[in-house]
Amino acid sequence: MSITRAKKTEIINAFKCSEHDNGGSVESQVAVLTERIRNLTEHMKNNHKDEHSKRGLLMMVNRRKKLLAYIKKRNPDEYEELIKKLGLRK
Repeated sequence: MSITRAKKTEIINAFKCSEHDNGGSVESQVAVLTERIRNLTEHMKNNHKDEHSKRGLLMMVNRRKKLLAYIKKRNPDEYEELIKKLGLRK
């Protein structure tokens, strides 16, 4: 259900902004949250009565929403690129 350390490092390396970025940049955080949301969504399909996981999923979605709003306000072009790269919006 959770992502492995290797998978998280791989995602951070794919989305990092600078050479010294270790996952603290907003883009890296959004990418990791997206992967966690996708995993938890699969879990919720099989375990629809799991209210604790449902709450955690909603919290992650809201956190990602806030981070994406911050990126959009800071740099709209970067926002569009990130959305396409993650495949979030249609």
